[in-house]
Amino acid sequence: MDKPVFKFFKQKSDEVNLTPDVIQERKSLLKTPVEPVDLDKAISVKDLVESWKDCGIQSRSLAECAAVYENMLSDKDRPTVMLGISGALIAGGLRKVLSGMVSKGIVDVIVSTGAILYQDYYTALGYRHYKGTPNSDDEKLHDLYIDRIYDSYVDEIGFVQCDDHIADFCSRLEAKTYSTREFLYRLGSTITDESSILYQAHKHGVPVFCPAIADSSIGIGLAGFYRWAAEKKVKTFTIDVLKDNMEIAQIVLRSKKTGSIYVGGGVPKNYINDAAVMLDYTKGHSYSFQITADAPHWGGLTGSTLDEAKSWGKVSKKATRATVYTEATIGLPLIVGYVLQKGVHKGRSRVSFDWRNEGLAITH
Repeated sequence: MDKPVFKFFKQKSDEVNLTPDVIQERKSLLKTPVEPVDLDKAISVKDLVESWKDCGIQSRSLAECAAVYENMLSDKDRPTVMLGISGALIAGGLRKVLSGMVSKGIVDVIVSTGAILYQDYYTALGYRHYKGTPNSDDEKLHDLYIDRIYDSYVDEIGFVQCDDHIADFCSRLEAKTYSTREFLYRLGSTITDESSILYQAHKHGVPVFCPAIADSSIGIGLAGFYRWAAEKKVKTFTIDVLKDNMEIAQIVLRSKKTGSIYVGGGVPKNYINDAAVMLDYTKGHSYSFQITADAPHWGGLTGSTLDEAKSWGKVSKKATRATVYTEATIGLPLIVGYVLQKGVHKGRSRVSFDWRNEGLAITH
């Protein structure tokens, strides 16, 4: 029996109207093939992220974020890099990644939630986070004075003692007005743990802002101090978050370019966005990338696109930007590992911030 020759689909393809314009457009779109990851060649983090540039879905998006970071660090105009961090990053194991970003000079300004900075300080005092499970008996944990952060545990007794340490630190501060940057700089000066974000920020003069500082366990420590001061009729210092606005806006105004990195969203993301337009209309951030597990269609800030920020002027119309939709404990080490292993940060000057008389001078 003769082997049949099927021409049905061939006949259909012959019916396609392939005009010269269609042929040209097809060639332009079908030009760059997706290449499979070769694990025999992708040995390092850098190799893996490099290979993802030719892959798809979120692997390519992560590689695009890494490329934005690389461009940000390589720009001859020396952009001031601002990092916004939120979420359970310390409990998730990213403390040394974040402090390493400071010590390696690949971030110049940090805006953080109070929780991250509190847990950094808690760890610097010798306390730890412990592996747990999200399926815990939380009522039992409460009775054992153990707090749960998704699948990790923290010692509630350690938290209480940490609150007391913060209150004690507050009792030694001069009674004047501080921005959160000033307050956290002084808190960082009391830390000796080199893996600490606050320690490295103090050592290298990296400003750390926490505009929602009251909404954290640092705020609880502050409340304990304020209650003690009221009972003892002791004159207290104040934290003025509007000083933060003036300070971070001056950083933007005195920088030739700025770049923004958002890990999660919330107040840190919005604050860095706002910094671009806080005092005067500016060009917006020249570079921007974000790691988020939220989606834009819910209308919330954490998942909002960087293109949306362009409508506000917070990200430049011509900005190099990228977004990867992934969980931060996966995405951030890969992106940071890529730029460090590639060495794009080597030789990059540090920013020197000179805060005097409510003003700011920046040198590189």
